[in-house]
Amino acid sequence: MWLIVLGLFLFVLLIVLHEYGHFLVAKRNGVDVEEFGIGFPPKLFGKKLGKGIFEGYYTINLLPLGGFVRLKGEEDAATEKGSFGSVGLSAKLRIMLAGVAVNLLAALVFFTIVAWVGMPQVIPNQFSVPSDSTVLRNDIFAGYVDADSPAAQAGLQVGDTIVSLNNQPITNEASVREVASANAGNTVPIVYERDGQTTTATTTLLSEQQVADSKNTDTPKGYLGVVPRKYTLIQSTWSAPIVAVGVSAQLTHLTLKALGEALYNLVSAFFSAITGNTKEARQEASKAGENVSGPVGIFAILQQGTDLGYQFILFVVAVISLTLAIMNFLPIPALDGGRAFVMLLFKAMKKPLTPDLEARIHGTGFAALMILFVVITVVDIRRFY
Repeated sequence: MWLIVLGLFLFVLLIVLHEYGHFLVAKRNGVDVEEFGIGFPPKLFGKKLGKGIFEGYYTINLLPLGGFVRLKGEEDAATEKGSFGSVGLSAKLRIMLAGVAVNLLAALVFFTIVAWVGMPQVIPNQFSVPSDSTVLRNDIFAGYVDADSPAAQAGLQVGDTIVSLNNQPITNEASVREVASANAGNTVPIVYERDGQTTTATTTLLSEQQVADSKNTDTPKGYLGVVPRKYTLIQSTWSAPIVAVGVSAQLTHLTLKALGEALYNLVSAFFSAITGNTKEARQEASKAGENVSGPVGIFAILQQGTDLGYQFILFVVAVISLTLAIMNFLPIPALDGGRAFVMLLFKAMKKPLTPDLEARIHGTGFAALMILFVVITVVDIRRFY
């Protein structure tokens, strides 16, 4: 449980740090900060604290879902000294993108720490420095255990490390299936570990006929009733910062690819909907949600990750920080990158960007994000619960 709490705390901390990046750069560029909030209103209490660049009105709010910063004149056309409208375009861009820089830096720091203590290997050909790589853990664990299955009857739970089956060492996912199918219908010993404790049990595997009969049902069965997963931790020392950069680059590529696929599915869903093909629209919207995860998915991943140790939790937090940096750098209306892009676009067109027009642009973007948020939440609930 404490690992879930740690993960959620660090998730909120990442958002707070993102907003504090805006705070510091705004102050440094002469923009007054009217409020820096931890959590979201209603406000519990507030106080003016700090000196110099750190001076400001800080509030603690009821909903612990992140944080916010309120700049003077950000929502109107005010141009008096200290307002957001009084500074030049370059200063505005620095303020807008400060959160991106903070999240990118935080991601690199977290990835470096994770590389020092043991980096989970989650993607094919994950970056590492072979001359500075020590395998700390290379286990086959139960990623899923079917209720009332032979595995469940033996006491196996999600997260348990499968040591051997029928006295044969388990070294990869395929060996679980191979040993189980070769001993279909037989009673076999199974050895597994949980929290450092080794348990030996016996269980009767399903027969070939039982497995075959279940294939045409809504709940197909396996001989053992477990989905094996491989979990490898590789530790680095002097190369940890290099590994952090390499893994960040790989994950950035994968994130952009997933976002591109999600955008394609959303556009397909939109055109399917306006042509009256509601079934295809729902399918495409569902596919879009499968490429990304929201708060429900993040909580589920943290919950499942507690069985894999604190390294996995820290890794997920690093991935979230990197994702926040990427999302807020892209020209998505309502997010930091979108606001910066709109400013640059109107500057290039030599047209005035009024607060009302900017509000309409980003309001439309925010509405689209909320629709996507609902779709992602529904998909996450179906996927994890």
